[in-house]
Parts: sequence; structure tokens; C-alpha cells
Amino acid sequence: MAYENLITYDRDPESYKHWTLDVDGDVATLTLNVDEDGGLRPGYKLKLNSYDLGVDMELHDALQRVRFEHPTVKSVILTSGMDRMFCAGANIYMLGTSTHGWKVNFCKFTNETRNSIEDSSEVSGLKFIAACNGTTAGGGYEMALACDEIFLIDDRSSAVSLPEVPLLGVLPGTGGLTRLTDKRKMRRDLADVFCTSTEGVRGQRAKEWNLVDHIAPKQVFMDKVRERAAELAKTSKRPSKAEGVKMTPVKREVRDNGYSYPTVDVTIEDRIVTLTVKAPTEAVPSDIDTILKQGMDWWPLAMTRDLDDAILMLRTNHEETGLWLLKTEGDAQRVLEADAAVLSNLDNWFVTEVMAMMRRTFARIDVSSRSLFAVIDEGSCFAGSLLELAFASDRSYMLSLPDDEAATPKIILGDMNFGPMGEVNGLTRLQTRFPGEPAVNDRLKPMIGQELTGEDAEEAGLVTFAPDDLDWEDELRLAIEERASLSPDALTGMEANLRFGGQETMLTKVFGRLSAWQNWIFIRPNAVGEKGALKLFGSGTKADFDWKRV
Repeated sequence: MAYENLITYDRDPESYKHWTLDVDGDVATLTLNVDEDGGLRPGYKLKLNSYDLGVDMELHDALQRVRFEHPTVKSVILTSGMDRMFCAGANIYMLGTSTHGWKVNFCKFTNETRNSIEDSSEVSGLKFIAACNGTTAGGGYEMALACDEIFLIDDRSSAVSLPEVPLLGVLPGTGGLTRLTDKRKMRRDLADVFCTSTEGVRGQRAKEWNLVDHIAPKQVFMDKVRERAAELAKTSKRPSKAEGVKMTPVKREVRDNGYSYPTVDVTIEDRIVTLTVKAPTEAVPSDIDTILKQGMDWWPLAMTRDLDDAILMLRTNHEETGLWLLKTEGDAQRVLEADAAVLSNLDNWFVTEVMAMMRRTFARIDVSSRSLFAVIDEGSCFAGSLLELAFASDRSYMLSLPDDEAATPKIILGDMNFGPMGEVNGLTRLQTRFPGEPAVNDRLKPMIGQELTGEDAEEAGLVTFAPDDLDWEDELRLAIEERASLSPDALTGMEANLRFGGQETMLTKVFGRLSAWQNWIFIRPNAVGEKGALKLFGSGTKADFDWKRV
């Protein structure tokens, strides 16, 4: 094996240490009962149902299994198996002993998992209830905030809280602050009181402040939760009769210089990654019976799962790989046929879930703190959904062969580029690309299906540069060398700002504004210095703050 101590995201219910998934008719219950000694890394205990990256990996896997293996589930209850404790949030000792990069990647994956809950509710009709049967603090409350509705047990002691500011000198960084105002529509002054309170808010006041939707005493709490889950299930568009598709392990092979998957190849050289997505090698079925029979091997889903795993592996295990070269290879027409098979079957629950996962996976690329260059050369198949890789990139280089029409690379716009693969800002990548052209769809839609050469694509604004074969190698090499020499911190800030121009949404605030502030605070001495609040938590010693405002 080329890499030691790899962190992988492979999980299955048989190996869960922290979550239990139970299905009863059209309601599933996910119960959190964290194994204190089951941390992903040594050096801390996961007390009070606190979590680390490993706990969230299991949640991510469980959510995927509800989506694909249990299509008749229409509502999901998230609750705790511990008495008087729902979840204490991210484990503080894990955060205090982790590197800055680990904390940031942990928060990002946690964000994406929470966001996927909301996405499933909106797109798939899978409804979520947080049954907070005890103290619900920090990231535990943020998990509840991602659900459609929140129940809080009314036992005179259980409260919801976001105590990060007064206790740790950091922020509720997985969306807590933003969801209070943008989703729960909480008053700013009350939110200020709430976020600076260590004890939180409980009972009737929590409901009055719109921090929770329902309160109920202990003796009828779960009865009320199940009753509401049944009501929400009636609003779901998920099927009442359908057979689930078994999730199989991702087929990842670790090489000396990267990873291989059936549909994706990752090659790592120095600090540069070449990530190549492969087109289908045979016709992709479009009839739903064959699609369901192929299941996890159906190319749109197989490609998405391979790409998703590759992104997470690179983020977690290869922090110094600052530049990703995004490439494709194969038959572009096969890609377009696969897209058509997806779009023509969106009335089926399985294909709806595949499309949702495709969109969420490509969104992982957008928010990854890596420079992205699309390389469109001979043998490429940047068409339809795979053309989104180029539109997600910070730059795109397309080889032009003016003297060889047959060999010159082409790109092809498809229906996937005009809505289904939208970004977290609520726009398509084309709309984000052309912020000064509100009618860009009207200009580009007539080009759907056309094979565009480098000159055509550059003229249409769809690629950055289209050098000919005489300049190709030197221009690309110089661009790569220049990018690899620049400050990674400056690039991360620059790219995150440029990628999400135009309108702002709750998710752009979570990934942009909130994450930027959280990342900055995470490296400040007031939080992580030797006398910082995060370092001294639980020691009985008060933090020694530098009182200057910056």
C-alpha cells in the first residue's frame, strides 16, 4: 500500500459503533448512542454523545441507506439512546488536539451531511424530525436545526444551546448561526442572547423563541414524536411500494501514486492531482426495470459514488495537493445518453435519488479548498453532466487542433447544464459563470448537442483558453507551475470568493461567510493558543484573552 494510515469513508450498519438504524413501516429511526472509546483517532473520549468525524461518517452512510435501500421510508426520526442527553455536539477534546486542517475538513464534511438532510427533504420528500430527548448543545443542536421539525423534551432541565462563543471562543460552525436567522427566522436580539448563553433555552421559552417546534413531557414524548412523524410521512412523495437497492462497497484500489475506481482515476504527483472521470464503456440503459436491476452499477450512480469517494479521500488524506487537474476520457455521446436516461426517469424514486447525489457530489467540488483546472485534450468527453467539471473549475484549458478536425477535442452542452446540476447558490454553473449576462441560457441553449471546438468554446466563453498544439504543452505547464507556487491560504480565500458570485443563499453563507470566520477564529490564540478557551476547556482555568478587537 502506498499510503499509511489512510482515513476512508467506508461504513456499513454491521460495523456501526455509534448509530442504530431501525425501520418500522414508512418511518425510520436513527438513534445516536456514541461509544466513548470508539473515536476515529486516539487521545479523547466521546463523552455525552459528542461526536467526531467517525460518528458523522456513520450518519452519512445511514442517510444514504435510507435513501437507496429503504425507498418506502417517508420520514426519519433522529434521537438519542442516552437518558437526558441528545447530543453535546463536536467533541471538544478532539477539536483541541486536532490540527487546523483536520478541524476545517471535519466541519466541512459535517456541513455537507447536514445540508444533505435538507436536500433530501426538498427534493426527495424524505422528512426529518429531531427528537431531542435531553440536553442538545452545539453541533447537536445544529444537527437538529437541519431537520424539518424539532421536538424538545419538557423536563425542566433539557435545553437547546449554541454555547461555542462563551465556552470555547469559537463559532457554531456547521451552520448554527445561519440557520437561526435564515431558516428558523429568529430575531437578531434573541439570537444574540441565545448564542452567548452557556445554559441555553428550555421548555416553553424555546418554543416561543422559535428554537424548537414542539415540546412534550417525558411520559408522552416519543408518542408525540411518532405521531408527528406519521403525519409528515403523509406529505412525502416517496413511494408506498418499492424494493430498495442494496448499497455495495465502493470499488477503490489504492496504488503507489493514487487511487483507481471503475469510473474514476486519481493520480498524485508531487502536489498535483490528476482526477480523470471515465465515460460509460457501453450503452447505458434507460428503461427503469434494467436501471433498477443494475442498481449501484448503473453508470450515473457508479460514477457519482466513485467521484464522491475520491473527493473525500483527497480532502482528508492529501492536504498538500493544492491543484486538481480535472480530466475526462471516453465517448461523449455515451455520457449524453446516460444523462438522458436520468432526466427521462426522474419520476422514479431511485433515479430521483441518483440525480440528487450527482448534484451534491459535484457541489463537493465547488466547496473543496483546492485549485481546479479543467484540461480538455484529445480523448476527452466533457459533455452534459461531465462538462460541469469544467464549469466548476477555476480555469479551463482546451486543446485546439485547427488542422485536424477529427482529432480536435470537442465539448457538448446538454440539458444537465441548465438546471439539474445547480450549485449551492441556487444558480447553475453557467449562470454563475456569466454574472453580467442574465439571459445567458437564451444564448447558450440553442447550442445544446453541438460539438464545439476550442475556438467555438472560447468564443462562447465556455473555456478560458484554447491554445493550439504548438503552444499547448508550454502554456499548460507554465499555468500549473505558477499555480503550484502561490500561497495556498491566499488561493483558498480567492477561489472561495470567486466561485460563488451573485446571489447569496443560506448554504453560501454557511460555506462562505460562516466558514471563513470560523476558520480564522480557529487559528487565533484566543481560541487555540496555550491559554485559549478551546485549549483550557474543562481544566478549571479561565482563558487569557487578548482583548484587542481585529
